[in-house]
Amino acid sequence: MGLALLRTTKSPALTPFRFLATAYVDIFRGAPLILIILLVGFGVPALRLQGISSNVIVLGTIAVVLTYSAYVAEVIRSGILSIHPSQRAAARSLGLTSGQTMRFVVLPQALRRVVPPLLNDFVSLLKDTGLVSILGVTDAVRAAQINASRTFNYTPYVVAAILFLLITIPMTRYTDRAIRQRTQAQNSEGAI
Repeated sequence: MGLALLRTTKSPALTPFRFLATAYVDIFRGAPLILIILLVGFGVPALRLQGISSNVIVLGTIAVVLTYSAYVAEVIRSGILSIHPSQRAAARSLGLTSGQTMRFVVLPQALRRVVPPLLNDFVSLLKDTGLVSILGVTDAVRAAQINASRTFNYTPYVVAAILFLLITIPMTRYTDRAIRQRTQAQNSEGAI
């Protein structure tokens, strides 16, 4: 949320932070996730920094979080920008400060609007966790690959696919339902 707020601020004092947030989002949205995983997973241990974990699960998680935080920041930023300026003007006319306007008026509406896209990002995140296996982490896909290479039986791939489907299909249906309910709520509000 902090990245999204920094990207939407117009405060001159926060301009350097806005530029840094923009650079962060551009870099991590522009680079392929697999490249970020490789850079963090193999690059950080190669630096041999004191006190930095070389656990591949931790490094893989960091790489995925770095990438997906950029996507989530953009979704939240789009939600903030989707709130009509008249909402801010009304809040300001009631005496709310800029911070109070953002906290009590803009963010509650924006976060309601971005739930469906965030759920879509969550489904993508679940599917992309399999990429961390390139660091040596044994997830469902990697376990299937190891078993299939040993036995030439490709059933484990089917089992891994079914596991992913058991997680992603309910999330996708939930997302579709949330989008449908939001659309119906907007249509009923517009009819009044």
